[in-house]
Amino acid sequence: MKRTVPLRNNRDFQKVYKNGKFYAGRYIVVYSLYNRLSDNINRIGITASKKVGKSVRRNKIKRLIKENYRLMEAMIKTGHDIVFVIRNSEKLPDFYDIRREMFFLLKKLLLLKEETCNCLKN
Repeated sequence: MKRTVPLRNNRDFQKVYKNGKFYAGRYIVVYSLYNRLSDNINRIGITASKKVGKSVRRNKIKRLIKENYRLMEAMIKTGHDIVFVIRNSEKLPDFYDIRREMFFLLKKLLLLKEETCNCLKN
């Protein structure tokens, strides 16, 4: 991920939760906040509570989200803090479920570049 660094501090997560916009899907909730950093980078964080399942399940979903983000990184606007919160569901989502939902939620949050949205409509 070339233009992305991880969110690490709890205060950064709390700032995004408190001041950012969010949309919820079936498997994930996406929070977004403009970060005002000078080098025009995105910062992402991925969280999952223990209610989601044991560590194997939580980490698998985290890896799916990270890989989908890596593939979509060129389509996402820069300069935002983005937090993905994994929701508890009985069904374990696969790669394409996560991809579809991430695309939908990022589009709702207006984080996708205009040329991306226009070319995917055709």
